[in-house]
Amino acid sequence: MDKIRNLADLRKMKEGMQSRMSMRENSDSSDAIIQIKVGMATSGIASGAKETMSYLISELDKRQIKALVMQVGDMGYSYAEPTVEVTIPGKDPVVFGDVKIPRAQEIIEKYIIGGELIEGILPANYRSI
Repeated sequence: MDKIRNLADLRKMKEGMQSRMSMRENSDSSDAIIQIKVGMATSGIASGAKETMSYLISELDKRQIKALVMQVGDMGYSYAEPTVEVTIPGKDPVVFGDVKIPRAQEIIEKYIIGGELIEGILPANYRSI
């Protein structure tokens, strides 16, 4: 845990805790909100998945978009890391590959907000149970 040196540090810590608590509270009604899964296996982390996940959490919070962002293991798309699966209520999950911050921004603006499919969708190689 980082040391708290001033009021700004304490506020930053509070915001982080509130974000994590919000994620936990939203998990009870996860079928009714947007779900975003970020592949955080070794290959995903090495490709920048941590930065992508941090960006998604902060940007969705800034735009006040209710979404559950969670880390998952290997999605089976190591060649296209970092990978992100987005499930909008009432629609099938869509997996995007090579999701760095500019691509994450495009996913939020065009797919999540605009409802428009964008390039970079990976073909499904598994079925959900």
